[in-house]
Amino acid sequence: MRNDKENIIVEKSFQFALKIVLYCELLEVKKKCVLSRQLLRSGTSTEANICEAQNPESKADFQILKR
Repeated sequence: MRNDKENIIVEKSFQFALKIVLYCELLEVKKKCVLSRQLLRSGTSTEANICEAQNPESKADFQILKR
């Protein structure tokens, strides 16, 4: 069940993820690789989780996400 209406949470989380990616590139240049990789994983996972919640594949997926 996909809803194509504008969703401010999806938009803001996407913009946040883009900023995280750019900042991590800067950290890589400064040789802060361990910090950069962890920040990249945690900073972009929010967007992935929100998108997954917006488009569950089945009713069972939706029920799990509601808990």
